[in-house]
Amino acid sequence: MPTVARMVEEIVGCKWSLAVLGRIRAGVTRPGAIRTSLAGLSTKVMNERLSKMLRFGILTRHSYDERRPRVEYSLTLLGRKVASILDQIETLQAELDAPEPARESAPPESRAR
Repeated sequence: MPTVARMVEEIVGCKWSLAVLGRIRAGVTRPGAIRTSLAGLSTKVMNERLSKMLRFGILTRHSYDERRPRVEYSLTLLGRKVASILDQIETLQAELDAPEPARESAPPESRAR
């Protein structure tokens, strides 16, 4: 199992990983729908990102044995934890992007030094 730091590097270091993860979190679980919902994402890159997140244990793949086979992806428990960390990063970015007066009104211990 790779270290958490390595996993975060691999996921956060690629804009497509975050975008694919975001789509799955939003309920877009089928590969074709993921690809078409992200302009510029190729099938090859999408499959690489999905495979990597499967290897890390962030996603699980469900294959349905139907007349027209379908595949869906979902977050694992680890994937939900990673998503929670990404939410915190987005919150921090929003705070940093806020106008100065909003940042100044924060308690001193919560301001960046």
